[in-house]
Amino acid sequence: MLLGGCVDFSNFMDDIVTFAQNNPIIAIVLAVGILFFIYRKPKLFFGLLGLGLLLAGLFYLIISISGQGSEKKKALTQEKEEQSDTTR
Repeated sequence: MLLGGCVDFSNFMDDIVTFAQNNPIIAIVLAVGILFFIYRKPKLFFGLLGLGLLLAGLFYLIISISGQGSEKKKALTQEKEEQSDTTR
């Protein structure tokens, strides 16, 4: 489970690097904007960063829990179908 999360993060970072390489002007403008925002309003920036990280963590938790639940549901459904097939 943890390894899958690392692979997903690696793919995410690869996508960001690919985007930056394909769109250097947009990447530079975003980087300058973030640096300016950090310089002018660091308290607000770190507050929003913390909120974003918290929301991303909650989203990941919900996705991982629902994924495990759907796997169990599929397993139970298949087991029930197999039992009904052997009964007939």
